This record gives sequence, C-alpha cells and structure tokens, in this order.
Amino acid sequence: MEILYDRSGNTLKVTLWGELDESSAESVRNSLDRNILLSDAGRIIFDFSRLSFMDSAGIGVLVGRYKKFAARSVGFFITSPNPTVDKILKLSGIYTIMPVVETA
Repeated sequence: MEILYDRSGNTLKVTLWGELDESSAESVRNSLDRNILLSDAGRIIFDFSRLSFMDSAGIGVLVGRYKKFAARSVGFFITSPNPTVDKILKLSGIYTIMPVVETA
C-alpha cells in the first residue's frame, strides 16, 4: 500500500495505491491521522482511482477517520473508485457521510 498526500489550499488529496485490507489498515490509519492533523485541511478527498481492493477493514479506516475528525468540521469526499471498490462503498453506506466528487 502506498499513499500520496497533496495539499492545495484547504484541501488535502489522499491517493491510495494497492489494497486497503486487514494487513494494511493499521499503517494506513496511522498515516492518515498524522497527515490530516499536520495538514490542518478542512476538506479531505480520497482518490481511489488506484485502489484495487478494499474490505471491511478499509471501511473501518474511513469511518474511523470521519468520526475522529468530525469535531474539527473536516469534510470527507471520495473520487474515482473503480467498480469493485465502488460496490463495497455503496454496500457499506459510506457515501452518506463521504459523498463522491467528480474531480479531485
């Protein structure tokens, strides 16, 4: 799993490569927490165009970040999930708290 962070204005774009699953969840969680705090961004966009797989552990990472940063009024968004990842995100209901944006 690789993660690229790109700050532009008040937005932090987070691009994930690889698989977000049980084996990578803890390191991704720690990296996200650290970088979101350091960026002090008000808007986080998860770019899933290069994410090949996500399971329930990945959903847990997303929901956990949402809950952790809700008090700071950070908005979370998702862009470019492939059909497999999109299906998991739809089934989980994550789009109710992290809407899809067309462009990052």
